Amino acid sequence: MSLSLHTQSVPVLVKHLRALSTFIDKAAAFCADKKIDDVVMTNMRLAPDMFAFSRQIQIAGDMAKGCAARLGGVEIPKYEDTEQTFDELKARIAKTIAFMESVPSAQIDAAVEKPIEIKTGNGKTFNFTGVTYLNSWALPNFYFHFTTAYNILRHNGVPLTKGDYLA
Repeated sequence: MSLSLHTQSVPVLVKHLRALSTFIDKAAAFCADKKIDDVVMTNMRLAPDMFAFSRQIQIAGDMAKGCAARLGGVEIPKYEDTEQTFDELKARIAKTIAFMESVPSAQIDAAVEKPIEIKTGNGKTFNFTGVTYLNSWALPNFYFHFTTAYNILRHNGVPLTKGDYLA
């Protein structure tokens, strides 16, 4: 039995988006207990030149929805990136999951050899097939921002565990 491109992408990314939502729940409980405004936590970062927690969530979601859209041959939904609170970030995650689950699996599975071009903000262009895009771009970028979001919360005292990370 061979694995399908859909099986390797959407369910995996959705599982970890749900984990991000759980991270936020734990961060909200932590902040309520410590009397910390959630906007303080959503603006935390690991280093001055890194994005804040809220931006890590936004980018992880962008990677996930972009993956489903590009592989599925549908338009990538655009979100405003204005989320500041835990509730707003959770709503964005839920919206991203709903979109990803709406992309037909057959369209994603048909994209193994589909050419995919990524243009970055700094003017670089990367060309992939569907499967190399998933494995060399979408998943590594998603996991970078997923892990950084986890690490920001852990660094600031939120009691997350490896089990939370592994979802």
